[in-house]
Amino acid sequence: MAVLKLLRAPLKYLQGKGALLHFYQETKELGTSYLFVCSNSGYKNCSDKIKKSFEGSNCELHFEIFKGISSVGEISRMREIVQDKQIQVVVGIGGGSAIDTAKATAHYEKLPVVIVPTVVATDAPCTGLSVIYQDDGAFDSYLFYPKNPEAVIVDSEIIANAPVKFLIAGMGDALGTYFEARACVRTDSPSLENGGIALSAMALCELCYKTLLKNGYQAKLACENHLVTPALEAIIEANTYLSGVGADNGGLATAHSVYNGFTALPECEETMHGSVVAFGTITQLLLESAPSEEIKEVMDFCHKVGLPVTLKELGVTDVTRVRIAAEKACIPGETIHNMAGDVTADQLYDALLAADLLGQEYFN
Repeated sequence: MAVLKLLRAPLKYLQGKGALLHFYQETKELGTSYLFVCSNSGYKNCSDKIKKSFEGSNCELHFEIFKGISSVGEISRMREIVQDKQIQVVVGIGGGSAIDTAKATAHYEKLPVVIVPTVVATDAPCTGLSVIYQDDGAFDSYLFYPKNPEAVIVDSEIIANAPVKFLIAGMGDALGTYFEARACVRTDSPSLENGGIALSAMALCELCYKTLLKNGYQAKLACENHLVTPALEAIIEANTYLSGVGADNGGLATAHSVYNGFTALPECEETMHGSVVAFGTITQLLLESAPSEEIKEVMDFCHKVGLPVTLKELGVTDVTRVRIAAEKACIPGETIHNMAGDVTADQLYDALLAADLLGQEYFN
């Protein structure tokens, strides 16, 4: 039987300069008692605007700084606060870990969740899943939710004032969206939501890629100078909504498997998720024998905005260690198996080294 086509997205997406000043107005129907799960910078950069939006309301606000990772213990601690304070709405403010902690807390307590990203380094805000860690920081599991967040609110001014490296990494994560979904369509593989891939999903994925090419470099310049411009707004939307909803409903292939593989290398511990996904996207195009013009377009984009095109830029100086990453990227259950004809660890190893050789030409 054919897989039924499925589309999921946040109920509401709000983006723009000063968006947080509208927080109460956009979420008041969800409840009157809020728990804000904040990163340190999230609290510092967002709490004043949020409090201002609640002026004159009778809502109770509880701000809680979370302890760095979306761990089993930290989620339990937030759940206790929810029960103790009789919270009705959970809000995640910060990067991926604060967002994942808030999503998990809301899920277990059967409450609505609102997401306020302070960086757009990944497409986590709009998705219906979390990455959960053990208390010692080791990976525990993916937690899939029956629904996506009730609202995602992105204040472009906060993003413009965040370090540009996060925006660049987000572009790397978004770069894989179209090519991975396209690979899944070719093999009739299911999306992340385990449904068939709808035309609407593919349209979002393709728009994501076109938006990156058109606005990426200008957005980077704007962010470096803390300016909110139309190009920056376009890339915020591409990194957050187009990539998040696109990947959720479009599926993953080689690019994200390459990231998972490279987590086995200690020398890549500091390398950002999106940086590895970008290099994985180039590798995927080589595996697919994509037209050389398409490969060049992607590599030119990466080089221009500051995404890695060589293994050295990822932190890998001994290429023999890439074999460890290639083997981990090809374990059963990895999304690389959504590729046409499948991919072995040997094939991936060769493609990764070939991508590196092409990338080196930019520096010669």
